[in-house]
Amino acid sequence: MNTRAVNTDETTYAARPSAPGPGTWRRVLQAAAVAATVPYLCLKGAWLAGSHIGIPDGSVLLGPGMFFKAANAVTLVMDAAVIVLVLVFTRPWGRRVPAWLLTLPVFVATGLLVPIVVAFPGQLLVRAVGLGPDAAAQAAREPFLDPWVFNVVYGGFIVQAIALAALFVPYARERWGGLWQGVQGERLPSPTGVVAGAAAALAVVVAAVEFTWAFGGTAGLSASQIAQFNPETGVVFATYGMCTLVAGAGAVNLARGGSRQAWWALAVAWTGAAAAASWGLWLLISCAGTTDPAKAVTTEMVLTYAGQMITGLLAAAVLVRFLASRRRPE
Repeated sequence: MNTRAVNTDETTYAARPSAPGPGTWRRVLQAAAVAATVPYLCLKGAWLAGSHIGIPDGSVLLGPGMFFKAANAVTLVMDAAVIVLVLVFTRPWGRRVPAWLLTLPVFVATGLLVPIVVAFPGQLLVRAVGLGPDAAAQAAREPFLDPWVFNVVYGGFIVQAIALAALFVPYARERWGGLWQGVQGERLPSPTGVVAGAAAALAVVVAAVEFTWAFGGTAGLSASQIAQFNPETGVVFATYGMCTLVAGAGAVNLARGGSRQAWWALAVAWTGAAAAASWGLWLLISCAGTTDPAKAVTTEMVLTYAGQMITGLLAAAVLVRFLASRRRPE
């Protein structure tokens, strides 16, 4: 009788669908991240092979020179690196990858993806409420890429960002969890405070310029950017400004120390520093690729993008000093 009862209970228990375990979710995220790279990798591979899919006639991407070909090759490798990061975060050998070798790819991935996660949905919202460019304005814009390319590629980037973050957090907790346990603690040494102050001051100046551009200001912009400005462009500038401010504020917060949770302070500083530094550098590189005098960037634009990058690098320096003060043997 008792045996039957136990067997019945076991049979009943076995028949119940079990909840997905951590391994199941990790495999789902792994598959999602890898699948999200496919459209971008296929497009870049096609362009490198000479295809013009998704590129309208007259686009600057079809111009002579090696800049865009080199950019396509580099960005293809960068997106392929997402697959490598997924493997690092999910395979047993991933914990043996040296921290110094892993830090830069994760930092750059964070910096390039986070602003897209913020700005692209913001642009879609602006378009949905009727504030985007009208048909006449769209027709007057210089051709660059077919609209479907942005939807496919940026949608994939957002999936990559979410999946990578969900995979990285448990990986980092298992490997370096001690670095963000507890509160921030004591104030960092004075030289670090000076660096944090410089990051904050520069962030305010740069963000002020970028927010001015976001709301339609034209001072310092090139003629081509002024002609093509619309609310969707404003969302992008506003995102740059927010990321730059977060970098400066995150640096000051880390340098001051205190009773705030260390994980929260680290997350803010890491995200802001990565976004400001990565996109600042990317925009500077893009400026170098402009060869048409009519579209030449201004000195003010170059200085703003450089200031954005420097703000991120200064905040990253504070972040490194904070982590060094809490480092424990792995």
